[in-house]
Amino acid sequence: MLDHVTIGVLDLERSRMFYDAILHPLGIERLYAEGETFAGYGIRPKAFFWIGQRATPQTGAHVAFAAQSREIVDRFHQAALVAGGVDNGVPGVRAHYHPNYYGAFILDPDGHNIEAVCHLAVS
Repeated sequence: MLDHVTIGVLDLERSRMFYDAILHPLGIERLYAEGETFAGYGIRPKAFFWIGQRATPQTGAHVAFAAQSREIVDRFHQAALVAGGVDNGVPGVRAHYHPNYYGAFILDPDGHNIEAVCHLAVS
């Protein structure tokens, strides 16, 4: 069982603005900061997703956030595009995972593959 995950970013302020915008539709907010090098996101009182300043790019991470509805997945994807993310898979059913897997994928400013997914048949 995971408690939290941290990904490295090149520009913490740019990434904070990006994640503030894209995680809001999911009900996730920035809760904590560790100086000028880390920011923690979650649902009060627990931060479970952290971004940390790194000197070199670290890409290849895939982080999926659970969404309570397909509409929220759509809002996540739209917010990410507006915030400067790159589409990496439009919102839709991914039946090869399972018949109700509804997800959207975005590349963040550092190239991390960030997803929102709803597993409900109807939402």
